[in-house]
Amino acid sequence: MAARAPVSASGRLLEGFRKWYYNAAGFNKLGLMRDDTLYENDDVKAALKRLPENVYNERLFRIKRALDLSMKQQILPEEQWVKYEEDKKYLEPYLKEVIRERLEREEWDKK
Repeated sequence: MAARAPVSASGRLLEGFRKWYYNAAGFNKLGLMRDDTLYENDDVKAALKRLPENVYNERLFRIKRALDLSMKQQILPEEQWVKYEEDKKYLEPYLKEVIRERLEREEWDKK
């Protein structure tokens, strides 16, 4: 039982660091989620095309609002910031599928 205590303590420490870094990055103060900030390489572009229309439109709204706030050198009121617990990785399942398909296609082309 004593061996598990350091693991959970380090897990809490790691989670605390993740929350601190999330807030320090600053994109949440502009209303952006983590997946809104991904570099758009070919895999991400293909995953974006697979998003449901309402999720894609919400993403565009967040990005346009963040650009507007950035140009005005403002941030959202604190109650509108995206919280670490509320940030869902909406693009990740689509991105994993695109990467899996690309790797499979590359493997097939090798044969």
